[in-house]
Amino acid sequence: MADEPHPQAREVLAMMDAQNTPPTYGVTPAIAREQFRRLTAEMPATEVGDVADFAIEGPAGPIPIRAYVPASEGPFPVLVYYHGGGWVIGGLDEYENLTSALCAGAEAVVLSVDYRLAPGNPFPAQLADAYAALEWAAEYAEHVSGDPDRVAVGGDSAGGNLAAAVSLLSRDRDGPDIAHQSLVYPAVASPAIHDFDSYEENAEGYFLEWESIQWFYDRWLPSELHARNEYAAPLLARDLSGLPSATVVTAGFDPIRDEGIAYADRLVEANVPVHHEHYDDMIHGFASMTELLDASHAAIDVVAAEVADAFDA
Repeated sequence: MADEPHPQAREVLAMMDAQNTPPTYGVTPAIAREQFRRLTAEMPATEVGDVADFAIEGPAGPIPIRAYVPASEGPFPVLVYYHGGGWVIGGLDEYENLTSALCAGAEAVVLSVDYRLAPGNPFPAQLADAYAALEWAAEYAEHVSGDPDRVAVGGDSAGGNLAAAVSLLSRDRDGPDIAHQSLVYPAVASPAIHDFDSYEENAEGYFLEWESIQWFYDRWLPSELHARNEYAAPLLARDLSGLPSATVVTAGFDPIRDEGIAYADRLVEANVPVHHEHYDDMIHGFASMTELLDASHAAIDVVAAEVADAFDA
């Protein structure tokens, strides 16, 4: 393991310290969302052929979707993407730099899903919305120049959790075929049950902190009844066979590093094809920091290439 984060990552951490904003776990969800909006405001999008906002019918009302369409001629394969933010913060605007870059890099329609947020909508609201978006893509993607027969899922952090859970759920329900799952530093464990070295090693000082993780989980998963639910914590699933191929991205200075690594290992044991890309000197969230970290572009390139390769296979 690297002795310390990459110099660019250290600059990012110093910049965040200099802003002197309260930690996520010390504010309300509304303030946390606003702080996150300000943090991501200077991350410009990549130019693509078209961007369209619309809503699909969800289990509890409309689900806002933003479609990024490549500039060339379709129909294109489709990546249904779930943003991060601990199931409590984040949205379409905050991840536009990442989703637009994936659209351009993978030559795929990217459907960014604005799922319901906790604490007003705790688990399983996010998963229900995420699965509804997958079903929509597998039936109606042609309306946004997509191919309903070529659909993948992806997400980062909490969104990686949703992508993994949707893959499990679709397998178990005999739902839409998923060509690939892109899991970027995914939150796949249950802190009530699992214990990993990275929780303590990277507990504070590296952007995402352990107290913030607990804050997110308390709002997203308030009932202990769900602590052992494998759709909330896919690492709990006893059987990972038959799942789509996966790209798993992990970061060395991330408190949830080890659970992502453990999930990649479990997928391999279940004979699921896995490409695991580990960035030893990076922090949680680095893939979204496109204006600050060279490694962000490297990770996006890997994920995009793996998505494209999955559709070519």
